[in-house]
Amino acid sequence: MKKNNTNTMVKIGVFTAVAVVLMYFSFPLPIFPAFLRFDFSDMPALIGSFALGPVAGVLIELLKNVINVVIKGSYSMLIGEFANFAVGAVWVFTAGYIYKKNKTKKMAVMSLLVSVVVMSVFGSLLNYFVLLPMYTKAFHMEFGNLAVYASTVMLPFNLLKGAITSIVTFPLYKAVSVALKLEAPAKKIMG
Repeated sequence: MKKNNTNTMVKIGVFTAVAVVLMYFSFPLPIFPAFLRFDFSDMPALIGSFALGPVAGVLIELLKNVINVVIKGSYSMLIGEFANFAVGAVWVFTAGYIYKKNKTKKMAVMSLLVSVVVMSVFGSLLNYFVLLPMYTKAFHMEFGNLAVYASTVMLPFNLLKGAITSIVTFPLYKAVSVALKLEAPAKKIMG
């Protein structure tokens, strides 16, 4: 039992490390405000959620944001990191929870589609009710009508980010899952 827990913790650590590195390769998308940055750091959390379960995916999201703050600090008074964690956690938990019910290729596609929609709607609501008011207060930023901004900027950004990340994650998960399963023969050889 302890060996299995240690194995899972090591995998979570590896996925977290990859996610932290991927956060360094963020970039703005030309059609969105510059503070909305795209990166692939949710991909390891999605793969971890599929391979290890939805709670592991959420833990990877949490750890990548905590480590990022420790290494780089925060330029948003932790608002951006909270947003990244909250939206990412809803996304990877939803995907992992759906996929866990029936681990087939069809269910993987379905879980990615549903989770992107859930994440995007949640992200828009979180922005409308919490994040945009926090940015307004903390940085004196003006977003105009918050409902319009959340639905015409935040919703499309999250849908696009979710779609692109899911398209890249889907083929990668198969390769990673094969590598994760290779440990079984090694156990027989080792002992």
